[in-house]
Amino acid sequence: MDLSYSAEDETFRAEVRAFLEDSLSGEWGSLRGLGGPGKDHEAIDERLAWNRHLAAHGWTCVGWPTEYGGRGLSLWQQVIFHEEYARAEAPARVNHLGEELLGPTLIAFGTPEQQQRFLPRIVAVEELWAQGYSEPNAGSDLANVQTRARLDASSGTEEWVIDGQKVWTSNAHFSQWLFVLARSEPGSERHHGLSFLLVPIDQDGVEVRPIEQLTGGSEFNEVFLTGARTSASLVVGEPGQGWKVAMALLGFERGVSVVGQVVGFARELAGVVALARENGAYDDPVLRDRLAGLKVELEVMRLQALRGLSAADDAGAASIFKLVWAGWHKRLGEVAMAVLGAEGLTARGAPYDLDEWQRIFLFSRADTIYGGSDEVQRNILAERVLGLPREARG
Repeated sequence: MDLSYSAEDETFRAEVRAFLEDSLSGEWGSLRGLGGPGKDHEAIDERLAWNRHLAAHGWTCVGWPTEYGGRGLSLWQQVIFHEEYARAEAPARVNHLGEELLGPTLIAFGTPEQQQRFLPRIVAVEELWAQGYSEPNAGSDLANVQTRARLDASSGTEEWVIDGQKVWTSNAHFSQWLFVLARSEPGSERHHGLSFLLVPIDQDGVEVRPIEQLTGGSEFNEVFLTGARTSASLVVGEPGQGWKVAMALLGFERGVSVVGQVVGFARELAGVVALARENGAYDDPVLRDRLAGLKVELEVMRLQALRGLSAADDAGAASIFKLVWAGWHKRLGEVAMAVLGAEGLTARGAPYDLDEWQRIFLFSRADTIYGGSDEVQRNILAERVLGLPREARG
């Protein structure tokens, strides 16, 4: 695998870097480093305005084909964009679920009418999306979805009527739309009889309740659907075939943005090393060895991410990478606490003012759960890649 960049790619890198340096040195400079896991509640309105600034200059949906409003960048140019975005400490985008997940899904499975209705608004960051997958008894076991959807024409217009509860729904409290996996065929079980629906949030049948986290933020939500309605035409793919669409969307989740994630991890590790040098913890040979191990693992992780992007037919690449980065980030949080020592046990101020390392330690507990828990990823590798017997399910 050739991991070198062409002269054309490096010219493109210079273009991205110049745009970000210029933009983040002006009115947007105060947004550097804001948002992201564990602090996604920060400066939402300001980050939304920043996202629209990106859109106005053609820097949203960069990997989408040009006919759908994107830039049509090559894979490696997309990697470069996400690397440079992370290196510039640009604020976390609020449009991730629409741009990285739903948009590509609509391009692959949506009708022309759905594409025309939703894709331009995602590109322009005019409408934000949340993901209605997980339920209280259907998180990592997504096939256990119990939310129900039925067609109803009593109002004179055929609509889907949806009843159920979703949980861990990122950003639902400031989004306008929810893509929902619901059981649309009575009596169906597991992967069968599910439909992928697009549901407006601002209606009487949808209630959003933020969930306060250990980090103090509330980026996750419970969403209660009680007679929620959406047009019969807003089913993506065929009714009853939603599992295929849902799995395709999760495949897009492991896209090129993960390379930018690795750059962000490198910055966090450098910060922990600097802290260890400053407070003398670096003199501890055991702790220094743990930091060195994280450095080596991070480089391997970067190469694994690039390999995964190049090997489109590697069924296990996404699961392996999820296991690797989630475990690494969790260990980084633990090492950060070891570097802080007793100081890490108390908040900086009342009532609950956490520093960056405390927040990483607490939030990284969730890294091994959301987006497919470690247990589920190992089952996928065992059953689908290694061909081992399926896990017994009671």
